[in-house]
Amino acid sequence: MSRQTLAPAANSNTPTPRTRPRVNFVWIVGLLALAGVIGVGLYTSQVKQDVTSAKAPSFTLPTTDGRNVSLADYRGKNVLLYFSEGAGCQACLVQMAQIEAMQSQFKAANIVVLPIVMNSKSDILADMRANGVKTPFLLDNGTVSTEYKTIGKGMHPGLPGHSFVAIDSKGMQRWYGEYPSMWLEPKDLLSKAKSVLGV
Repeated sequence: MSRQTLAPAANSNTPTPRTRPRVNFVWIVGLLALAGVIGVGLYTSQVKQDVTSAKAPSFTLPTTDGRNVSLADYRGKNVLLYFSEGAGCQACLVQMAQIEAMQSQFKAANIVVLPIVMNSKSDILADMRANGVKTPFLLDNGTVSTEYKTIGKGMHPGLPGHSFVAIDSKGMQRWYGEYPSMWLEPKDLLSKAKSVLGV
């Protein structure tokens, strides 16, 4: 009688040699995609700064308290423009509230902070009241935000990012800072502004 070698019974739980490489490939592709997402997130959340020396674009904008404000009104003072998404962005309003809490220190450095948003008056006023912000916001139709190159630097393509522009007492732009994390410690902001403005 011839001796036969019986093949082991097929086990449906045992991956075939063809299945295992396919599973490994899927895992590798998934990990590479995840690494790409993390890399993009880290890159886009990085602070971007630019020390400049150029004439700041002039502007005149209406404010939430019913006035019209021009950059030229502040000649002789240092100006810090604060561009943000404004209404609906809690971090943006908290940032302004914290800057406002240090108003005396900014004033001592001869620095005026002008917050600029692309919101309707009623929308930003509601958020100002909710966060106890008193400083009037300047209402931009997009022209000023575009001239200062802040559009699309935040979470929304058509709105300004969380950005600051320092302008000296002679109307020269000295610094631009972009903060995708939507926050800059006010004491660090004051220190940076004083440094670039030489005050």
